[in-house]
Amino acid sequence: MRPHFFNIMISVVILHHNKAPYSHACLQSLLSSSARPLEVVNVDNGSSDETATVLAEWQDQAATTGIAVQRLDFSENIGAVRGRNEAMKVARGDYIVFLDNDTIIGQADWLERLQEFLDADSARGIVAPKLLFPWQPFDIECCGTAISPTGRVQYVGRGQERGAVAQPQKIQCAISAAWMMPRRLYEELGGLDEVYSPVQYEDLDYCYKAREAGYEVWTLPAVEIFHFEHTTTAGSDDINFKYVTTKNGLTFKKRWIEHFRRENATTDEAAQWQTLPKQSIDEVNWQALVSQA
Repeated sequence: MRPHFFNIMISVVILHHNKAPYSHACLQSLLSSSARPLEVVNVDNGSSDETATVLAEWQDQAATTGIAVQRLDFSENIGAVRGRNEAMKVARGDYIVFLDNDTIIGQADWLERLQEFLDADSARGIVAPKLLFPWQPFDIECCGTAISPTGRVQYVGRGQERGAVAQPQKIQCAISAAWMMPRRLYEELGGLDEVYSPVQYEDLDYCYKAREAGYEVWTLPAVEIFHFEHTTTAGSDDINFKYVTTKNGLTFKKRWIEHFRRENATTDEAAQWQTLPKQSIDEVNWQALVSQA
């Protein structure tokens, strides 16, 4: 068995489009990650606020902690799908991690845990952590997704107490707010399908492609990440979030509907979207979350 984390690099891909306070908090929390060697690929998708300054200042901080940083700057918002594809082209890691800029890392060894889980079985292609809302009582936002026979998407565990989902589970799909995959999966499947540009359903589609290629998609609830949910994408003035969600949802359903019917994993009733109260980063002591285990 190869020595743990020797000659292994993990690349964390983070997209940024305005919302500088969220990017700042996310990146500061990421400094506590213990995995090395570690690379972060920051993509600035045409931000017009203080994001560029946040990224520049953080890059200097990261250098003092042994984190390598690459930065891609685009003059306009090219969307999450293209942004991640461009980042994966330059990422050097043996493992590629997607991480949204509205997340907070609360476990120093989160990357090691995800990587060890993937390495335990070569059939595992994608593993996602449990996502928690970053305010008391830290209920579950998402712990994998289930798809009904008609194509409705259920966030597993949504709104339940933190410990409600505790065991690793094989799932149909994960959302790309946070997941890890080995580079070999990207090399085999290529990038995210840009038919879903600028955003929405590209991650679920990629999970189905991975499963069709013989890989498994898992959730590892022992790894927990705090997520403000839809802060950047749904809050972007240049993206008609409702329209692209509907359009891309129809594309996703048309492509995979026969799989949904065979799997019969959940019901339309269970997949009804549950709107829950939210708080902004200004209302949350995010620094206190970084020390959580």
